Amino acid sequence: MPATSPDRGATLDDPDRFKSLLPATARLIGIDAGTKTLGLALSDLTRMIASPLETIRRTKFKQDAARLLALINEHKVAGLVLGLPANLDGSEGPRAQSTRQLAKNLNALSPLPILLWDERLTTAAAERMLIGADTSRKRRAEVIDKLAATLILQGALDRMR
Repeated sequence: MPATSPDRGATLDDPDRFKSLLPATARLIGIDAGTKTLGLALSDLTRMIASPLETIRRTKFKQDAARLLALINEHKVAGLVLGLPANLDGSEGPRAQSTRQLAKNLNALSPLPILLWDERLTTAAAERMLIGADTSRKRRAEVIDKLAATLILQGALDRMR
């Protein structure tokens, strides 16, 4: 990634621009940012497949960010795909504003580009998948955020191909 790129460390809405900032092969992390947790997913090096990674229980931003940055370094991640919870009509409410602020705060700590990805109905789709798989309510609660992050990341990966 060129050090002089004006979008380096920026938050983007355009998947094509985001992709242009990435090396040919590198992992991405997808994030489903809830009020209590950050669900995380990780892509493979070729950015074909997203897999659940981890759920971070939200505490203070600095602690949450430290864990995320550790995972970024561990997996040699080149960019983040952050689910943007728009309303069904496309407007943005308080949760979307909170997500945009999270992106801004992460930009201050990391040079990685962040793609905001429309995540409407992603958690509902994840819930349906888990119910369809006859997953217990307790187990669904444990994995729903990671699965939602996986769906967010997979959607972005498919669009960038």
